[in-house]
Amino acid sequence: MLGVIDLPTYLAGLVLIVLLPGPNSLYVLSVAARRGVRAGYTAAAGVWCGDTVLMTLSAAGVASLLQANAVLFGIVKYAGAGYLSWLAVGMLRAAWEMWRTRREKAVHEDATPAAADERPFRRAFVVSLFNPKAILFFVAFFVQFVDPGYAYPALSFVVLGAFAQLASFLYLTALIFSGTKLAAAFRRRKRLSAGATTAAGALFLGFAVKLTLASA
Repeated sequence: MLGVIDLPTYLAGLVLIVLLPGPNSLYVLSVAARRGVRAGYTAAAGVWCGDTVLMTLSAAGVASLLQANAVLFGIVKYAGAGYLSWLAVGMLRAAWEMWRTRREKAVHEDATPAAADERPFRRAFVVSLFNPKAILFFVAFFVQFVDPGYAYPALSFVVLGAFAQLASFLYLTALIFSGTKLAAAFRRRKRLSAGATTAAGALFLGFAVKLTLASA
């Protein structure tokens, strides 16, 4: 169909990959829980734009270039790991502050300077570009389902990308509305909020380590 090879296998793999926890989904969930539905969708839009950039680069042959050039791939993955580590440190510092002040009256995190300065779209966009799950998906999986003999390969990439974005939209929408339900519990119980933030920071460190171990 339109130069796409074995669409059912692609869709099955896509669902499994989308459902695997990653920095994109974790960040969107965090934003929705702290700042509500609108901010959650702002972060989700950053993810979708970042994924579109990765799809475009894959279609343009950058995926093959990364596979062939170990130095370039190393630069990309270590830069991504550094950024994810920086986000993790920020989350762990915020969690530590929550643990220290957990006995005080709960206040909205939006009132803190860190939350006020946060730019969900921009941060989600960068997280998406350096997401190890997305990089490996578009480098090693995405391109395998395009028929090299098809006359219009760009159309094939558009079809595959549309399915990927639809799956991402449905999944992130579910996370956003789940996150807003968690928000009330987080605001009432600072210990729960601190624990969740600590776990998120630890997971981001794990994503950074996973990215450094990735191979082209």
